[in-house]
Amino acid sequence: MGGRSAAALARRRGLRKRREKKEGHALAKVGDQQRLGAVRIAYRHGVIGDETMKQILRLGRGRWLFGLLLLPLSGFGHHSQFGRYDTDRISELEGEITRVEWRNPHVIFWLNVTGDDGQEIVWRIETTALGTLLRMGVTSDLVNVGDQVRVAGTPPTGVIKEMFAHNLLTPEGKELLMDRRARIRWSDQSIGSDDFWSETAGDTSKPELGIFRVWSFTFESPVIFPETFSSLSGDFDADIYPMTDSARAALAAFDLATDNPTRNCTPKGMPTIMEQPYPIEFVQQDENIALHIEEYDLVRTIHMGADSSPEEQPASPLGYSVGRWDGATLLVTTTRVNWPYFSQSGIPQSEAVEIVEQFSPSTEGDRLYYKLTVTDPANFTEPVEQEKYWLWRPEETVQRFNCSVGD
Repeated sequence: MGGRSAAALARRRGLRKRREKKEGHALAKVGDQQRLGAVRIAYRHGVIGDETMKQILRLGRGRWLFGLLLLPLSGFGHHSQFGRYDTDRISELEGEITRVEWRNPHVIFWLNVTGDDGQEIVWRIETTALGTLLRMGVTSDLVNVGDQVRVAGTPPTGVIKEMFAHNLLTPEGKELLMDRRARIRWSDQSIGSDDFWSETAGDTSKPELGIFRVWSFTFESPVIFPETFSSLSGDFDADIYPMTDSARAALAAFDLATDNPTRNCTPKGMPTIMEQPYPIEFVQQDENIALHIEEYDLVRTIHMGADSSPEEQPASPLGYSVGRWDGATLLVTTTRVNWPYFSQSGIPQSEAVEIVEQFSPSTEGDRLYYKLTVTDPANFTEPVEQEKYWLWRPEETVQRFNCSVGD
């Protein structure tokens, strides 16, 4: 009986996996009412949880579709885990770590788990980016091959044995908080604080440095691409952007599950890269200024020479940037951009786009205020303006990202 039940369960899981794939393709091709019907089918078959379905229905006409395109962004949108994990649930596993890859864009380890039937199954456990874990105080010496551990996280939506880990209990009884959503579950000895992401004020000790220092992301700042940090909560409305009809059509056809432009460690272009949640650093480089961006180890060159001619430059994802000073504020105009997206959500961008940025350090030197203006008549009926800020924390550095596709 047990063997037949297990076989039947495997068949049902296989059918569900095929249904998920078919429904995913269908969602990108059919009309709004058909999309909602497909979502209801997915809900009936357990692909979408109760809370997620409630959130979709709460979005209202015209908004649920855009929310669906973002299902389900985890923490940051820069490496979406679309459809792989059931974010409505937290489950636990216990087993032995057999392999660890301490790298970006996500730290991964493999866990040998013994099932109720005595059979050993290897689970692939993914968690937060390396740079974020290090800043949270979770270091590589805490996760080792051979350790017998307990893990809590979001389980898979399909049959693949994988999990996105929030908590890990070490053999010594230390609980590692590995995700911003993690809360202490098992131990009074916890390691992992994300307080640095909630700070509102930086250090004011060296205002004379001006713009030339390392600036750090904080979640207390406004975000320039709210869709990147939204899931199905209903907080984001695509209508905040004055999109043309053609841009709306392109957005409706975009499928984040298959069209995600940053899959396989593909670096973002402008202006999308400016949403990345890691430190940036301005460095004087002869007459020009280099903007070092931790994510993907990118460097933007801001040409300060009066003879800079963007028209003669080849197009590239980061484009060609020309800067000038207005007092302590650095003004940068970027053109020749061939990155096809305004943001990671799929809003299109033409090669005629002009991107204007203002970087203004506060008088005290603790904040760097940022204003972004994007003019792209092919996709926006008027310029789009967004603002954010970074903080100065003297101990912070721009680390190597070393993105690796891995397994």
